[in-house]
Amino acid sequence: MTSDTHCSASIEFPVQQQLHAYNARDVDSFMQWWANDCEYYEFPARLLARGAAEIRRRHIARFKEPNLFGRLIHRTVVGNIVVDEERVTRTFPEGPGEVDVLAIYEITDGKITKAWFKMGSPRLFN
Repeated sequence: MTSDTHCSASIEFPVQQQLHAYNARDVDSFMQWWANDCEYYEFPARLLARGAAEIRRRHIARFKEPNLFGRLIHRTVVGNIVVDEERVTRTFPEGPGEVDVLAIYEITDGKITKAWFKMGSPRLFN
């Protein structure tokens, strides 16, 4: 393993761990990968939550969805940025379905410090 590969693996580690916790709907495990002063955005710059407490509150509600699951399609790591393409199964107000999500994470000292999410259009299961 080259030092670049090792660095890339360590940068993506918190992102992978929070995805596992997301799929387990385990808010405590999920939050351990987020910095206390993290910021959570709708891409490109609409702040949705600032700080771990606000992100926790958002996800306590989200984790109540019975079919919630994020499937990783592709991951790219450049420097301290991890970009995930995901397909997320959710329960929308109109019913169950899925949505494509582009998630961009900034990692500092093993924690997610900023994240941006670009959502596609939900597709309902019929």
